[in-house]
Amino acid sequence: MKKHFLLSLIALFFISSFSSYASFPVENRATTNGTTQTTITNSNEKEELTSPAIVGSGKSQVVALLLCIFVGVIGIHRFYLGYTWQGIVQLLTLGLFGIWTLIDLIRIITGDLQPKGGSYSKTF
Repeated sequence: MKKHFLLSLIALFFISSFSSYASFPVENRATTNGTTQTTITNSNEKEELTSPAIVGSGKSQVVALLLCIFVGVIGIHRFYLGYTWQGIVQLLTLGLFGIWTLIDLIRIITGDLQPKGGSYSKTF
């Protein structure tokens, strides 16, 4: 009985964590001739949307570099930068035995590996 209850709780957790419901309005920002227009849109429309939470959450190049140096083999820096699927693959392959981690280290230092959908808020 305890196993069944525990498995039900775990299944409920996974189902609730994979839903893509936003409880806050999503803004569509467009810049035209130096003026920025912001419109709140319905989440069913197929446009490129920007969440206020994502816009305000800047990523640091220093943090990404430190994560790559210390735990880069398991791909934590990829999760930090917003590349979830690449982080999972890097976690399962151990960074292609360190090769992928070395490439990512060089790309972070040169600024080529940027956060998903934006740029670093703090650089070197």
